Amino acid sequence: MKWLERFSDDAYALLRIVTGFMFSFHGAQKILGVLSEFQPPVGSQLWLGGLLELVGGLAILLGFRTRLAAFLCSGEMAVAYVQFHWKFQLGPQLFPAINQGELAALYCFVFLLIACRGGVKWSLDKKG
Repeated sequence: MKWLERFSDDAYALLRIVTGFMFSFHGAQKILGVLSEFQPPVGSQLWLGGLLELVGGLAILLGFRTRLAAFLCSGEMAVAYVQFHWKFQLGPQLFPAINQGELAALYCFVFLLIACRGGVKWSLDKKG
């Protein structure tokens, strides 16, 4: 399916935009209470994470300081996975399907890819 190669930058840009939108929505739920009844206390670790999700997700969506925003969001998701899902327990608790950390692990690695590639296309960044 070599013909799909010509769409790789378009597909990557869509991945970046959709991922940024979805991540920023998680932040909007925590910070602004959008479609959510739970709001963490202002200044708490969960609130700071929500702020990073909202601002970082929007930056990734828009392709503004994409590499930096994605790197920070990747780190946040790595911390979320280890601290809230894996919890340093040995055995089956390590696996995302068991500890319900699939989304955190996936976001972590998608953001790592975005941090490596930058904005690429449809981005406010000049050179990604």
